[in-house]
Amino acid sequence: MFNVLRSEDQQRGANRTVRFEGETLGGPVSFFIVDAEPGQGSMLHVHPYSETWIVRKGEAEFTIGGERTRGHPGDIVVAAPDVPHRFENVGDGRLELICVHPNGRILQQNL
Repeated sequence: MFNVLRSEDQQRGANRTVRFEGETLGGPVSFFIVDAEPGQGSMLHVHPYSETWIVRKGEAEFTIGGERTRGHPGDIVVAAPDVPHRFENVGDGRLELICVHPNGRILQQNL
């Protein structure tokens, strides 16, 4: 058996980001598909699980705990559970990345 969420049925946020919670289709993984303008990004937040980012296009700056790193297309960045983190599009063009949450629901506390 399988479930499908068609592209035309996906809800997009103001910055064209898609939020998917796996439990809606019976899956154990959730994610964001981010499509952000320069200067856009997430606010500082934490999760009770690790978060994995896959950079598809553009350049992101990740702040994880007290450290910063840059991510470019093809890079994978992982933040440990319960460590404050955020990302920002620091490039000249759009940033496309996938934020993977290993949980059926996205559990996030904004700081």
